[in-house]
Amino acid sequence: MQTNYIMKQLLSIIIFVLFLSNLFAQKKFKLPTAPNIKELMFLGEYDIPYNMKFKGTKIGGLSGIDFDAEHNLYFAICDDRSEHNPARFYTLKIAITPKGIDTVVFLNVTNLLQGDGTLYPNKDENPLKTPDPEALRYNPATNEFVWTSEGEREVGLFKTVLENPAITTITNSGKYVDTFSLPSQVLMHKEEIGPRQNGVFEGIAFANDYKDAYVSIEEPLYQDGERADTQDVNPMIRILKYDVATKKNSAQFAYKLEPIAHSAIPLGFKINGVSDILSTSNNKLLVMERSFSTGRMACTVKIFEADLSKATNIKDFKSLKENKNFIPAKKRLLLNMDNLKRYVDNVEGMTFGPTLPNGHKTLITIVDNNFNIFETSQVFLFEVINN
Repeated sequence: MQTNYIMKQLLSIIIFVLFLSNLFAQKKFKLPTAPNIKELMFLGEYDIPYNMKFKGTKIGGLSGIDFDAEHNLYFAICDDRSEHNPARFYTLKIAITPKGIDTVVFLNVTNLLQGDGTLYPNKDENPLKTPDPEALRYNPATNEFVWTSEGEREVGLFKTVLENPAITTITNSGKYVDTFSLPSQVLMHKEEIGPRQNGVFEGIAFANDYKDAYVSIEEPLYQDGERADTQDVNPMIRILKYDVATKKNSAQFAYKLEPIAHSAIPLGFKINGVSDILSTSNNKLLVMERSFSTGRMACTVKIFEADLSKATNIKDFKSLKENKNFIPAKKRLLLNMDNLKRYVDNVEGMTFGPTLPNGHKTLITIVDNNFNIFETSQVFLFEVINN
């Protein structure tokens, strides 16, 4: 009798667990979307104090941001190459009102961990395993994060460091889970083939209710053409599409960059590239282009809508210079932050935020201050106005 009772209890528990598992499997996680955006209306700015300390870390280099709507939390990745503190991301609360941002409060810091569970080294400890974190997205369907690293390409007379970029899945506690496979076009080489230094995976966006992911390359690959300049040299970057389940690259699309907004001082540095992307609907992305030239502290930041629906799949194109038979993504300007008539620093991350009382979505962007006292960690808030 006692044995039968125990068996019945175990059977009841198993049935209950299966029921919960099935219920969880049936839960649909809808990706926030914003089709048919007409404009982005500026609502406010919040500046994070320079070198603010939090749980033994130095806050700065905030290069990507994402929003967990269910728990009203934000996650901001830091592009510290384990130089100031170990590679990490922060959990935040951002209190917003229809008039702007009230407060930004840091709640937690999570270290990014290697496959063996250890912290990532800095370049003095091991330059071949030093990360360059740039973008981070949260996947509520798996309760995991995906983050990108630009790797390293340092080619010198006495020293060469070649570290491939990476797209890595981690748990919510920072533990390594897996990496996405890389197509041959984005592998690092000593020769001028593949990615340029510090010009690789700057943006990532989930799409199709977390079944797909897009990853953007900041600057043109060597084999795809010239970098952007103040004149239009037809610079093309690639946006990679991934199947999240298999972590394999399923398609690639070309996207044309704008010219650099301002000339640099003689022999100065200048750049325009894609600093982040965000899905608005299937086949459409917000694309953030960030232009900087030495001699001018402010950046010129533009946000476009890119439509990939009629763009050519260039996955098998080894070079866009040699094979020009393709259609790039169609793009439409939504915002030029120069028109805000205020100082705009190195904006590198964006995410949809909470919905306003009027039913409109919000867009939040964040600045990477490069841990530089002359730069500002800004958080900008926009109202999304639809057609």
